[in-house]
Amino acid sequence: MPSSVHSRRSFLVAAGAAAASITLKSAFGESEELAALTLKQASNLLRRRAASPVELVQACLKRIERYNTSLNAFITVAGEQALQTAHQMEAEQRRGEWRGLLHGVPVAVKDNIDTAGLRTTAASELFKDRVPSEDAEVVRRLKKAGAVIIGKTNLHEFAYGGTSDIGYFGAVHNPWALDHIAGGSSGGSAAAIAADLCYGSLGTDTGGSVRIPASYCGVVGFKPTYGRVSLRGVIPLSWTLDHVGPICKTVEDAGLMLAAIAGYDQSDPASADVPVSDYTRAIGMETGRLRLGIPRSPFYENLNAEVARAVETAIGVLRKMTASVSDVTLPPTSSLFLPIIGAEAYAYHAKAVAESPGKYQPFTHDRIIQLGTAPKAYEYAEALRETNLLRREIVTTFSKVDLLVTPTMPLPAESFPESKDFDKFGIQNTSPFDILGLPAISIPCGFTNSGLPIGLQISGAPFAEATVLLLAHAYERATEWHTKRPKIAPA
Repeated sequence: MPSSVHSRRSFLVAAGAAAASITLKSAFGESEELAALTLKQASNLLRRRAASPVELVQACLKRIERYNTSLNAFITVAGEQALQTAHQMEAEQRRGEWRGLLHGVPVAVKDNIDTAGLRTTAASELFKDRVPSEDAEVVRRLKKAGAVIIGKTNLHEFAYGGTSDIGYFGAVHNPWALDHIAGGSSGGSAAAIAADLCYGSLGTDTGGSVRIPASYCGVVGFKPTYGRVSLRGVIPLSWTLDHVGPICKTVEDAGLMLAAIAGYDQSDPASADVPVSDYTRAIGMETGRLRLGIPRSPFYENLNAEVARAVETAIGVLRKMTASVSDVTLPPTSSLFLPIIGAEAYAYHAKAVAESPGKYQPFTHDRIIQLGTAPKAYEYAEALRETNLLRREIVTTFSKVDLLVTPTMPLPAESFPESKDFDKFGIQNTSPFDILGLPAISIPCGFTNSGLPIGLQISGAPFAEATVLLLAHAYERATEWHTKRPKIAPA
């Protein structure tokens, strides 16, 4: 049965004025309340010295200790390292050094993103003891911004699936209903955010792997434009389709994390040398001139009735705050995804899957072989060329509209026995934006009668992350879906 729902506490407002002069216990009571803060709220406390980085880490570690057995959101918890970093961030602050809004804030990183001195497994036996010597570029940037890496989150093995129930370290469980999938492949990152185990997290997205679990777990997941965030140091699934993006409690939090990791990386061949907008400034601006496009096919086909109602209600809210809403047509992309991901995943795994087949989960092994050997070379080349052409041509769509609005997922999260058929329909609404390389965010827009979250997807023109954040934040302010959190029974 789904777990019950409660709203995020509003204690921060009442405590704000006197926060700098009162203790953690008197201001916030139990560490559970401290862990329930958004990333921005936690940052504000640290800036005012109403709480310390060490206290934030301890609050998250207590939550992880209590709930991770039920959720299996983390593969590795870096408690000792996180506390050491928190002490360092606290000492810097005492010296008047402030790295920015992530200074001293505990965040999690998906376990296919390299972390120096901390194992990175991709949820596979093949890499179960793998400890990188260098950080991925996104991790380096998080650390430069002062973030505290609290652990590595669970995922679908090698990010090659949308359920996060296949991996060497076991399945990730949905915090809203433990017998349901969390979505994937970044299921652990989304479950950790929904359960208040950390304040922000990173995921990867090749066919929807940031937005799918965000939708299923009732949180915010943002896939930026292809090339906006460095892929260097990320275990690849598909070099052409891979993206890295934040999963957070609020749109504002996602903007803060994106600001820390976005930007050109000359050592990443996929990185784009395009200036980064001020995402924090964009949030809160007027939305009255925005033109919204509704691509009915295939995004509104085969929808669950409750999903359809929630999304249409959300469009009604958006209609009142924007200039226009009109139907648009996007170019078909469904024939391009499998030839590209199949060939590129096989290219990365071919040697290991031949030499150590038993170290892959059977489903992953079979998928690598079947999808990797099915397309002929010319089919991959044609799909790659068509994808590159579409990424150039899609800008014409945004001469008529500014943003696109769709359901994130056609169905709510399924239970584990039903999830075997996920890939038959699970990425119809998300994978087109990986092919097109467009920025796309999933935000909560409702719940089913059984208490499962429903996600709304907003996407924009290439490198228009600020515009996507603007509308998503406006919708978030006009509704309360993002304030809901699951009540989880500890194992």
